[in-house]
Amino acid sequence: MSAKGGHGGVDMNKDLTRGPVMRTMLFFAVPMILGNLLQQCYNIADTMIVGKYLGNNALAAVGSSFTLMTFLTSILLGLCMGSGAVFSIRFGQQDENGLKESLSASFALIAGLTAVLNVIAFVCLDKLRFFLRVPDEVWGIMREYLVVIFCGIAATFLYNYFASYLRAIGNSVVPLIFLAVSAVLNIILDLVFVLKLERGVGGAAEATVLSQYVSGLGIMAYTLARHPRIRAGLTRRFSWACIREIAGFSILTCIQQSVMNLGILMVQGLVNSFGPVIMAAFAAAVKIDAFAYMPVQDFGNAFSTFIAQNYGAKKEERIRKGLKGAVATAVVFSVAVSGLVWVFAGRLMGLFVDVKDAEAAEVIGEGIRYLHIEGAFYCGIGCLFLLYGLYRALGKPGMSVVLTVISLGTRVALAYALSAVPSIGVAGIWWSVPVGWFLADAVGIFYYVFRVRKENAAPGRH
Repeated sequence: MSAKGGHGGVDMNKDLTRGPVMRTMLFFAVPMILGNLLQQCYNIADTMIVGKYLGNNALAAVGSSFTLMTFLTSILLGLCMGSGAVFSIRFGQQDENGLKESLSASFALIAGLTAVLNVIAFVCLDKLRFFLRVPDEVWGIMREYLVVIFCGIAATFLYNYFASYLRAIGNSVVPLIFLAVSAVLNIILDLVFVLKLERGVGGAAEATVLSQYVSGLGIMAYTLARHPRIRAGLTRRFSWACIREIAGFSILTCIQQSVMNLGILMVQGLVNSFGPVIMAAFAAAVKIDAFAYMPVQDFGNAFSTFIAQNYGAKKEERIRKGLKGAVATAVVFSVAVSGLVWVFAGRLMGLFVDVKDAEAAEVIGEGIRYLHIEGAFYCGIGCLFLLYGLYRALGKPGMSVVLTVISLGTRVALAYALSAVPSIGVAGIWWSVPVGWFLADAVGIFYYVFRVRKENAAPGRH
C-alpha cells in the first residue's frame, strides 16, 4: 500500500512503522497537539469574551453548556477514534481492500448515529435543566446558547471522521490546517457577533457553529478530492461483518469517551448546586485545565496511532521502545505544566473574570483553589491518556472502558460524598479528580504488566 494514499504531489502521510521511534512519534504528534491547542484557544476566547462582556451568569451558562457539549461530541469522537484504530491497523497491514471496507462501514455507522444523537439532543433539551440542576437565573441564557450549538453536531462528525482517517494513514498536518482556519474564524466572528452586533450568548454560539461547518465541510472536500481510496471506500457497499468489526472498536471507544464525559456531566450538576459563583469559577478553571493537559491527551492519541500501525505490522520491539519513550515524555511534560499552572493560577483566572464585578474575588479565589488541587497532579491524567491509547491500539478497547469507569466512578462517588461534609464542601469535588486518575493508572499498569506482557511473551504469539 502506498504511503501517499493514492494521490500525487507532496506526501504528507507518515508510515509510523519506520524511522527513529520517538522522533517519528513526536513529529506525528506535534500537528495534532497544535491543532487542539488552537481549538482550546477559540474555546477559551469564547469563554473570555462572554465572561468579560456578558457577566458571570453568562459565563456560568456557557461553561455548563461546554460540559454538556463535550459529553455529546465525545460520543462521536469515540466512534471516530475507534474507527481510526482500525484504519491504522489496516494501513500497517497494507490491506487496501480491508481499509476501503472499513471506511464504508464506519461512515454508515457513525453518520446514522450522528443523526439519532442530534434528534435526541433537541427533544431532551428542556429536561437537561433538571438533570444539570441549573439555577433559574442561568437557564434562560444557557438554553439560548444550546439551541444554536446543537446545530453544529453534524459538523463535529464530519471534521472528526475525516481527521481520523487522515491521522490513521499518518497525515496529522491537514487536520491542523483546517482546525487553524476554524479557530481564527471563530475568534473573529465572536468579536463581531458579541461586541459589534451585540447578539449575546446566541451570537457566541453562532460563531462557533459557523466555524465548525467551515472545518467540517472543508476537510471533507479536501479528503474526497485528494484521496481516491476514500472515495472508493465510501461509495462501495459495506459488509455487515465489517460493520461488526468497526462496532467492536468504535462502540467500546465511544462508551469509554461517553462514560468519561457523563461522569464530568454529573460533577457539573453537583457544581451547579453550589450556585452561580462556583459555576463561573468552575467554567473558567476547566478551560485552563483543558488547555494545560490537552497536549498530553493529543500525544496519547498520536501514541495510539503509532502503536496501532506497528501492531498491524507485527513490530513488537518497536512498540516496547515507543511505550517507554512515551511514558517518560508524558510525565516530564505533565510535571512541568503542573508547576506553571500552580504559579500562574491567579493570573490565568483573571483572564476570564471582569474584575469590576462584585463577585469577581470569590470567583477567582475558588478557581485558584481548583487549579492548585487538580493542577498539581497532571501526571496522573497524562499516564491515563497513554493507557487509553495503548489498549485501543492493541485491540482491547474494553480495557479503556474499565479504566474510565474506575477513574470517573471514583470521581463522582467521592465528589458527592466529600462535598456533603460541611468542613470540606466544594473542595471535595476538586480532590476527587486526582484520586480517580491515580487509581485508574494503577489498575491499567497492573493489567499491562501481569496480563498483556505475558500474552505477548507466550509461545506461538509470533
